[in-house]
Amino acid sequence: MSRLSPPAQAALLMIAGATSGATMNCVIRVLSAEQHPFEIAFFRNLFGLMVMLPFLVRAGRDALRTSSTGWLALSSLGHLVAMLSFFVAVAAMPLAELTALSFTKPLFATIGAALVLHEVVRARRWSAVAIGFLGVLIVMRPGAAAISPYALLVLLSTLAIAAVALLIKHLSERESATTIVFYQSLFLTLFSLPPALLVWQIPSGGALALLIAIGALGTISWMCFTRAFALADASAVMPYEFLKLPITALLAYLLFAEVPTLWTWLGGAVIFVSTVYIAQREARVALTRAPAAAAGAQAIAPPASPRA
Repeated sequence: MSRLSPPAQAALLMIAGATSGATMNCVIRVLSAEQHPFEIAFFRNLFGLMVMLPFLVRAGRDALRTSSTGWLALSSLGHLVAMLSFFVAVAAMPLAELTALSFTKPLFATIGAALVLHEVVRARRWSAVAIGFLGVLIVMRPGAAAISPYALLVLLSTLAIAAVALLIKHLSERESATTIVFYQSLFLTLFSLPPALLVWQIPSGGALALLIAIGALGTISWMCFTRAFALADASAVMPYEFLKLPITALLAYLLFAEVPTLWTWLGGAVIFVSTVYIAQREARVALTRAPAAAAGAQAIAPPASPRA
């Protein structure tokens, strides 16, 4: 794989990440017949934390030093809301529809960036956000059928994870990625234990194996997406994320005989195209801002020292 160009590597990683994530959702659906989604979420976090430990040992004690414990705990609470909502929805609603609605995270992130971080969002991106939510209406079809409470849980999950992403963006200015991921894994494990205890049931051997698989698949998916975005621009790799919808639809059909409706495909495509457009516009805006920022920095820079 190292012989491939970075964009090609990123594309393969996105495909692997989408496949891992879709498979994880199917395993959650299977396991939810025996274990409550709250308990599944706890074990997902526990095994994720265990995977983090070797990386922490390699990073050393510096990874444990932080001045943002409160903010990291707050971001973990938001992540817990997102995870519990999503896992409950995975256990109950059609997986293709759930996947289509999960594409809304960039829409909520754009709104949050404008309202909370006061980033400038111009008419084109606002139009893309509006079109994306039109796709949500196509998927949910209010009026044609009763709105599923599980679909609302998916939207709550994407809203919460978008808020967490904005908070982590702020934290990353002073904390390393290893520190953020470790403390989030730690706090998520601790915070997800009380809800799990309310519905606790000792897992069987087979259920434990599936729980380990969920932890592994979730970690693989996260690592693939993270590495892909490091290798190529977001606007270049995001289109591959749409593959998660047909992959999920295929697995859901083979395992649960679920057949996605035409509205799910159409609405999912509308949502996804709008999010890709938002990513491309953000990339262009960042490119235009970079020369201006460099020129501004050069203008205020002190004169060079005679001894330089």
